[in-house]
Amino acid sequence: MAEVAEVTSSQQQQQETPSAPHKLERKWTFWFDKPKQQGAAWGTSLREVYTFDTVEEFWCLYDQIFRPSKLPANADFHCFKSGIEPKWEDPECANGGKWSITTSRKPSLDTMWLETLMALIGEQFDESEEICGIVASVRQRGDKLALWTKTASNEAVQMSIGKKWKEIIDVTDKIMYNFHDDSRSKAGSRAVRYNI
Repeated sequence: MAEVAEVTSSQQQQQETPSAPHKLERKWTFWFDKPKQQGAAWGTSLREVYTFDTVEEFWCLYDQIFRPSKLPANADFHCFKSGIEPKWEDPECANGGKWSITTSRKPSLDTMWLETLMALIGEQFDESEEICGIVASVRQRGDKLALWTKTASNEAVQMSIGKKWKEIIDVTDKIMYNFHDDSRSKAGSRAVRYNI
């Protein structure tokens, strides 16, 4: 009888003791870029929202406010590794590029966003050091997700990342990769370097 009492007491203590937060491999930062006002320079409205480094913080944030489909038209929502700004000019992004997919269905945007976030913070990519972050862009012609990477010229790594991302977001449509250098120039803004 004493053993049963000890087991019950031990179980109650475990239930009452809060568990330690589940630390992520690295810190991540959410950024928001509100709709641009005519004539304003790009990036002037880009704001850092919140940096998190635990599973619990992520779910608290996600459950409360972060649904790309609810953003106003022309807004961008970003989740990047802490210390990397979602700009071409950031040293971590300067020689990189992005995998992109467009969707016209809001539920698909939210699902792909969440699946990508979980893959990023859960370190599911073999080349996780190569990834900078993800951008959700809400547009009238179709919403877009873009997975930013560091080294655009490394085709083997980019193809591996693209294949894994396509599997994660569960799409059969082609996804395309653009170098940031090409996107900077108006003439090359639509140049696709790789596709899967």
